[in-house]
Amino acid sequence: MIKVENVSVSLSGTPILRDINLELPKSGITALIGPNGAGKSTLVSAMARLVPIISGRITVDELDVTQSPSRTLARRLSVMPQDNSVAGRLRVGELVQFGRFPHHQGRPMQEDRNEVEHALAVFDLWDVREKFVDTLSGGQRQRVRAAMCFAQGTDYMLLDEPLNNLDIFYARELMRTLRHVADTTGRSIIIVLHDLNHAAVHADRIVGMRDGKIVADGSSEEVIRPDVLETLFGFRIDVEMIAGKPISLHFI
Repeated sequence: MIKVENVSVSLSGTPILRDINLELPKSGITALIGPNGAGKSTLVSAMARLVPIISGRITVDELDVTQSPSRTLARRLSVMPQDNSVAGRLRVGELVQFGRFPHHQGRPMQEDRNEVEHALAVFDLWDVREKFVDTLSGGQRQRVRAAMCFAQGTDYMLLDEPLNNLDIFYARELMRTLRHVADTTGRSIIIVLHDLNHAAVHADRIVGMRDGKIVADGSSEEVIRPDVLETLFGFRIDVEMIAGKPISLHFI
């Protein structure tokens, strides 16, 4: 379980997170939603020790993220940040292999190679494994980065806006793959999303944030409601039940 206890974060003197309390179990998909500037990405970054917290405590299976050795934490938690730049000219298989570094420390064994091959298969990248990453489409690059995160073999995967710049086909395929991963491996996937309907369809739990605070937390039926969405986004959003899921009509 990831536990966030009374956590506050300020960046350049500006408060971003205010007294956040949250518990994330070791299974399923949790989507973080909310307007720009709500603190979603900062919360994920704090969990991954990418930004310092000024007060409070974050633990991953009782490991304090501010005090645990990097290698120990990297075996429990993997992160896919927003930045999709790739340093150097790397092939797909080589980049996914980086996800195994916390385990092999530069000396990959057969187990590491097996995990990379498995990740390539799960994210439908086997046919492009020898291609250079910078020659791929945006959707393929996002799948490569998600595969690297998956190959790390952690119980918790933190994905910060993985649907950025993806068309509807690639966005759907990536979310379906992540749902499959959660269902078949028991991993916990914490994902920052702007698409409310992907959150409603694929997430087990939705956490809504605004102004650095959590203002909604529950199932899609509990959060994807006109009154809750108006609190989050500042305007009324109608919701219809389609195929058993609450679908927001924010585009109308």
